Amino acid sequence: MSRTDSLIEKDQVIKVKNPATGELVAEVNKGRKEDAIAAIESAKVAFATWSRFTGLERSQILEKIAQRILDDKDRLAQLITKEMGKPLVNAYYEVESSASYFKWFAEEARRVYGEQIPSSVRNKRLLAIKQPIGVIAAITPWNFPLQMLSRKLAPALAAGCTGLIRPSNQSPLSALELMKIFVECGVPDGVVNIVIGAAEEITDVWLSSPDVKKISFTGSTEVGIELIKKSADTVKKVSMELGGHAPFIVFEDADLDLAVEGAINIKFGASGQQCVCANRIYVHASVHDEFVSRFTEKVKQLPVGNGADIHNRVGPLINQSALDKMEEQVQDAIEKGAVLLHGGKRCTADHLKQGNFFEPTVLGEVDDTMLITKEETFGPIAPIMKFEKEEEVLYRANNTNFGLAAYFYTNDLSRSHRVFETLEYGIIGINDAAPFTVQAPFGGWKLSGLGIEGAHGIDEYLETKVGSFLMSI
Repeated sequence: MSRTDSLIEKDQVIKVKNPATGELVAEVNKGRKEDAIAAIESAKVAFATWSRFTGLERSQILEKIAQRILDDKDRLAQLITKEMGKPLVNAYYEVESSASYFKWFAEEARRVYGEQIPSSVRNKRLLAIKQPIGVIAAITPWNFPLQMLSRKLAPALAAGCTGLIRPSNQSPLSALELMKIFVECGVPDGVVNIVIGAAEEITDVWLSSPDVKKISFTGSTEVGIELIKKSADTVKKVSMELGGHAPFIVFEDADLDLAVEGAINIKFGASGQQCVCANRIYVHASVHDEFVSRFTEKVKQLPVGNGADIHNRVGPLINQSALDKMEEQVQDAIEKGAVLLHGGKRCTADHLKQGNFFEPTVLGEVDDTMLITKEETFGPIAPIMKFEKEEEVLYRANNTNFGLAAYFYTNDLSRSHRVFETLEYGIIGINDAAPFTVQAPFGGWKLSGLGIEGAHGIDEYLETKVGSFLMSI
């Protein structure tokens, strides 16, 4: 690993605070432009060696990383909860998911195949091989501080690339722990280089460098568009996992118990701070009232509090700006005719006042004029809308520039295929609120992204080279 922190002035620090309590968790040295440049040089040097490791050699190291993450599951989960607030039940899932990416791509490292292409000329042979693209940069968000890095670094390392990483300033501690695990598991020095700090000091350097061949980013669509623009001058390969605005559709023949439970899980998991969260809940008119009643009662029972308590299901939001956004969306909806069925404000209980807590909220009588139906919420607010016809709800569900995840519930087999094929989203759960797994591709349509992570994700870090061999006969 590159020890870029040695270049950092010790009075330049980032304060990491627990969003549940406001308490200081750690202070992290802040990187500068010089560190970003040094990281590129370190990764370039290491690439000459790491890219020549056999797939088996890289695989064995990634296997160790996967096991080491699982061995330290408790501590890593608690650290995630401290730095970004998600309940421990969600943090444990994140740790296990992170390990699964290293496990999967440990196996894929040995399966980077080429091909022999039949030639139309007798004395010519055509071969295609795949080779690592080179130095890559991974820029990750605060809401999945361990999983997002794992989902990018596991395929990159399996392919033979070396990496630069810039985790979010709000939750960098998981990334630092992952770096320590890399060292313990035998990843050579310089293969992965971490720099934490301001985007203009770090990311802009990597975007402008011709030595950085690929950028992988998870975050907002607005930032993703800027990164694509800035990478254009050096024609970098880009992977973008951007914003979402997921519809959750409940048809008249749905299993309501299953639909309610699914909606609760995908709406309020990680306090709603996931790009795949249900953002618009559409329920057929014939089952609307029953669904709303059951759903609201379930929401009322959700325990809210510090994520460190394993019993809590809804933790704090990341910062004050997130709280302000929740209030804005609720106020806008009510002013335009929505009915507040539960929640709708910041938590006022004494034990929650110091944190960024917002009540799990249910809004009824929502319509498409309201702000919450147009922009990603990223918080614990569930807007419920009524629909009459399949064609109507599919139009409304697709009427957005986003296309990451969508969900629908039905027991009609024909409708399952019809709706699946019609929805303009990259990931769709059919009677399933958790369609995410390492062995399936993960990626969005439209303004929700470019490229694929998860299964097939190793291809994003490979270049294809064709050789034409002319032989004497």
